[in-house]
Amino acid sequence: MASNTNTHATQKVMSTAKNLAKNLKASVVPNAELERERLISLINSMADGVIATDEHTKIVLSNGAALNVLDVNDTLNGKQINHVLQLVDKDNQPVDIRKIILDTKTQFSNREWRLKYADGSTANLYISIAPVRLGYGQRGRKGYVILLRDITREKSLEEERDEFISVVSHELRTPIAISEGNISNAQFIADKSGDMKAVKEALKQAHDQIEFLSGMINDLATLSRAERGTLQVEIESINVHELIQDLAHNYTPSAEAKNLKFTTDADSRLELLQSSKLYVREILQNFITNAIKYTETGSVMLSASPKPRGVEFQVSDTGIGISKGDQEKIYDKFFRSEDYRTRQNNGTGLGLYVTMKLARLIHAEIDLQSELNKGSNFTIFIPNLQ
Repeated sequence: MASNTNTHATQKVMSTAKNLAKNLKASVVPNAELERERLISLINSMADGVIATDEHTKIVLSNGAALNVLDVNDTLNGKQINHVLQLVDKDNQPVDIRKIILDTKTQFSNREWRLKYADGSTANLYISIAPVRLGYGQRGRKGYVILLRDITREKSLEEERDEFISVVSHELRTPIAISEGNISNAQFIADKSGDMKAVKEALKQAHDQIEFLSGMINDLATLSRAERGTLQVEIESINVHELIQDLAHNYTPSAEAKNLKFTTDADSRLELLQSSKLYVREILQNFITNAIKYTETGSVMLSASPKPRGVEFQVSDTGIGISKGDQEKIYDKFFRSEDYRTRQNNGTGLGLYVTMKLARLIHAEIDLQSELNKGSNFTIFIPNLQ
């Protein structure tokens, strides 16, 4: 895709250069002023920023799109290109754009530089530079045409894609290797000693890893639908008491396997909740799963109480807690804390990102109170949608 974009951009630059060469020499071409106005009108209609300079890189022409990219309101004419186009490379080192332009003999492009604004923020740019002759014959004036395009969003998507591939391939590799090893081990034990206890333990470990893979695939499928905007909200009447009991039945065994106490508290005044049963359940499951995963001793509690317009759920634990810095990032895609205790557990960093996507679909509000080494408490308010 980048190759096609660059080819298209190059064609625009060369076309613009040819027009400049034909029309920017008032002393030769009849009706030069009219031709110049037509050219300026054409350049101003382009979505990409266009800047033309003389042979000393002083700007002689620019369009509105260039002003937008550079975030300036004043004319650029007469200014040196390096005074208005301040760039840094991927290592945040200044780029001498004037020297690069003067050294350019044939069309040149770059997608790795960033434009630095006065407030310190930056934008990724696609830049194409083409030397042109602004007139006919040997005496024609020389110059350059620079094409600018803000590709910040495009670069962000590329980085997300690369990170996605890296994270998922890494997270897939580990459980697959563990599952394969345990299944092979079970086969070996069955053939050699017939120790069924050891076989069962090996198969259990393989099964746990396959369950993790299944959960990750479900997260990826939900994420894909959420990113495409194809998730639908089907409103149902939810019996909150039954939902709490069902979740307790499903998660008590995994809590007990870690010697944790899983408790529930459902207010007797709870009435039917009108929302998506599927999404409410998945949101609560994600918080309960994390609570059990990151709690080594103590308890996990799920509670629900009636509130005006809806129901307030709470998932609290006595686990490792979440630092203040991490609390701002936990809903980011692929985020995983650097805390070594977090890294001991498998995870893609997608669970809470997907949870927040679902919460927004049903207009839920989530609040977090947490302190390192003292546990976390997630409060989830889910409104009635009817």
